[in-house]
Amino acid sequence: MMGSLSRAAFAGCLILAAGLACGKPKAIKPSKPVPPGAVMLQFTKKVDGPVDLTINGMRIPVQQSSKRCKRLTITGLPAGKHRVVLLSPLDAFGPDQLDVEITPGKGSFHVLYSQQFKAVLYGKPEPTPTAEGIPGVVARLEP
Repeated sequence: MMGSLSRAAFAGCLILAAGLACGKPKAIKPSKPVPPGAVMLQFTKKVDGPVDLTINGMRIPVQQSSKRCKRLTITGLPAGKHRVVLLSPLDAFGPDQLDVEITPGKGSFHVLYSQQFKAVLYGKPEPTPTAEGIPGVVARLEP
């Protein structure tokens, strides 16, 4: 009697575990709607910054509101395809470059894997030149 009860409990646990393990993964969606004509890049982990952003070979200055940010929002890009490259001395991104297509009246949302570097650097880093920017394009790191 006791052996059959434990076998039934074990079988029930297996069925329950299999049902939970086979559930559909949840898709990552933006926490707020992406405005039309904007690009939102959401990171899997918070990013310390600074972030060096290049769009179509032109460096764009990135505004940062707080120390640890979860999203990068780019506004003011014209419709069409754009090559976006992200670099940072403290964070790694995957992919670090992607092609983004902006269609009129719609926003674009992408999820990027992010990871922090834990490196010790000796000496002073070489200062980076200021970003020229594209007129009307604004990039912001947001919490």
